[in-house]
Amino acid sequence: MTQSQAPHAAPLVKPGLDAAAAAILVGCCVIWGAGLVMVKIANEGISPVLNSGLRSVAAGIVLFAWTRLRGIALFSRDGTLVAGIVCGIVFALEFLTLYEGVARTQASRAIIFLNCAPFVAAIGEHFLVPGHKLTKLRIAGLVAAFAGLGVALSERLLDGSGAAGATLVGDILCLMAGIFWGLTTVIVKTTPLRTAPAEKTMLYQLGVSALVLVPASYLMGEAGITSADPKVWLAFAYTVLLVVVLGYTTWFWLMRRYSAASLHAFTFLTPIFGVIAGHLILGERFGWPVVAGLALVALGIWMVNMPGRAQPKPG
Repeated sequence: MTQSQAPHAAPLVKPGLDAAAAAILVGCCVIWGAGLVMVKIANEGISPVLNSGLRSVAAGIVLFAWTRLRGIALFSRDGTLVAGIVCGIVFALEFLTLYEGVARTQASRAIIFLNCAPFVAAIGEHFLVPGHKLTKLRIAGLVAAFAGLGVALSERLLDGSGAAGATLVGDILCLMAGIFWGLTTVIVKTTPLRTAPAEKTMLYQLGVSALVLVPASYLMGEAGITSADPKVWLAFAYTVLLVVVLGYTTWFWLMRRYSAASLHAFTFLTPIFGVIAGHLILGERFGWPVVAGLALVALGIWMVNMPGRAQPKPG
């Protein structure tokens, strides 16, 4: 038993979303979509890798306190240690590349490339997770999404200016972050982590990444904390409290009560809200390749996560 002392019946999983769940999920997509905008603002006063490491430290402390309050068992021998460490290292690589990438490109572009993650996960699951084969619809979604990534990248590939070359590096780093994010999903679903409490899995990622990223910042010679501007620390607090603690905790709560396919189909909204946030908060301008790429990626996410024919339940 991984929960508190008193046993609790597992909540009934509903096949579809009711109005309340849909509203909550849209709120999560808004929070996550604006998350990279806040990362970019926080990067103005905290070096990127240190910023990501401090986020892991702060979010880990808050989440650990939450697990203690709820009585969730974290230290039982459940065979997850090795997988948890590997997952944490990949998670650290994800945020090292993401935060460095966001520092070099627009937040509205970063959110598009980061959202290649569902497609990396879908390909991995096709080969490694029973019952997750790619259907024709999902393959079409993959094609649409990767076409979208190519279209969005083309704006920089075809522009020979120095500024465009600099942001191209940021775009590629954010694309790498999305690949690492997708890999963490595959690791969770193909190792003993798949049966561990979601909070324990998250703490593996936050704890290991904190141990990797904070020293990495020092070894890379980053400047560290360079500003006491309130907007920097408000943005940092947003990434800790809203994106990680509230956003992820709410997502786990929804996952226990509603169909995963119904939930994931909503995630196409995240990059849309991200591009809107980048424009409204940072005044970022973008051309037709970003708009077309965003539309194709959002369509691909929706298609990949559409429920297919029912799979037989495992014995």
